[in-house]
Amino acid sequence: MPKYHNYSKALHHKIFSVISRAADELEVEAYVIGGFVRDHILERGEPKDIDIVAVGSGIELARKVSDLLPHKPKVQVFQNFGTAMLRANDMEIEFVGARKESYRKDSRKPIVENGTLEDDQNRRDFTINALALKLNENGFGDLLDPFNGYQDLQDKVIRTPLDPDITYSDDPLRMYRAIRFASQLNFMIEAESLSAIKRNNKRIKIISKERIMDELHKILLSDQPSKGLALLFKTGLLAKILPELTALQGIDEVEGQTHKDNFWHTLEVVDNISRNTDDLWLRWAALLHDIGKAPTKKFHKKIGWTFHGHEFVGAKMVFKLFKRLRLPLNEKMKFVQKMVLMSSRPIAVADDHVTDSAVRRLIFDAGDHIEDLMTLCEADITTKNPKRFRKYHNNFQLVRQKMEEVEERDHVRNFQPPVSGEEIMSTFGITPSREVGQIKDAIKEAILEGDIPNEHDAARDFMLKMGEKLGLSVAEKS
Repeated sequence: MPKYHNYSKALHHKIFSVISRAADELEVEAYVIGGFVRDHILERGEPKDIDIVAVGSGIELARKVSDLLPHKPKVQVFQNFGTAMLRANDMEIEFVGARKESYRKDSRKPIVENGTLEDDQNRRDFTINALALKLNENGFGDLLDPFNGYQDLQDKVIRTPLDPDITYSDDPLRMYRAIRFASQLNFMIEAESLSAIKRNNKRIKIISKERIMDELHKILLSDQPSKGLALLFKTGLLAKILPELTALQGIDEVEGQTHKDNFWHTLEVVDNISRNTDDLWLRWAALLHDIGKAPTKKFHKKIGWTFHGHEFVGAKMVFKLFKRLRLPLNEKMKFVQKMVLMSSRPIAVADDHVTDSAVRRLIFDAGDHIEDLMTLCEADITTKNPKRFRKYHNNFQLVRQKMEEVEERDHVRNFQPPVSGEEIMSTFGITPSREVGQIKDAIKEAILEGDIPNEHDAARDFMLKMGEKLGLSVAEKS
């Protein structure tokens, strides 16, 4: 493998020639470093975020670049961090002066001093992120690779530039980043680096929940999230953020009867659903769909292991979990709760003899999220028995077919009662009361059960009968 690489072709965008000119006019060295270089070598497309290191003032370089651009973009300066940022076309470019860092035990915020390019590369998290391309005219596009990161890209290895114990202890978020890159890129974490993560996992307590969740979301959104989730589990990091999930791990045996390992099953479900959706919150629903099984697990001599009510218990656990992890407590949380609560419902109707009323209730309760629910339930099929696998999927196809037929006929998705509360009050000459709610509920139940069609005249006739039962009289019209 040649030791010398030039990637001037990667720097075809005119912004790089402008930065090159600005750096030469200021007589400072300038380099593009990190993700842009890594992703170009991996042929992963061109990132929209570009990091520029100046051996000197990054802020001055940013201002000079802005002056040289025809549209003079605004330069945002972050004086405390010694950085500046500007937007050019569709790219966000951050400028920073080369620096060296030292850390205190109680914080991941470094003490920063001016430094050389070598100092700056030393402080990088991984060798594959320490690759730099020179931007000055003399040597434009030359690759500077002090830690053999190019070879690590070829070997698909995540490795720290310096001692991994120091790298991870200084900034524990790097442990999550290592696993995130392994998951996103399908790389291996070098053995000593992986051991260092296990040794330093307690340091994660100094990292904010928001920063951890940002990395976890990137893992969940990777093509095969189980790779990253398994590494989080094996390094002890997962138990520190999602103990409800790791509590599912293991197989108990009583009197020769066992249950499946619900943790590893869950990781399969997340992988399955990830082939069919990029929706982060639906992937969260897959991750949490069985968390109620740990607290509800019981053994009965006659029937073996049971997890009665695990969906209800799991849905209640979602709120506490989201609150603890600083995840949104809005419609996204409610969506995950709903998916967990209903995660077994389609299984109950996946039967040749299922009634139309059961299908109607499923559509009514799931509402707009019926497709998401079906996607989750199909992902939940992890049996390795080909016959059973085909049987389950065929049954779900029948459910989908029945749902189409029932919905076309009965229109229960986003159900609106054919008879309004106003019409009930007007008919019987009453004000808002318990009886109005009783009649509305009875009409809804009659439609879902198939006793009456979802039509106004049938619902009105039913309303009159219900009113009579409740002792109400039709009001005389004046």
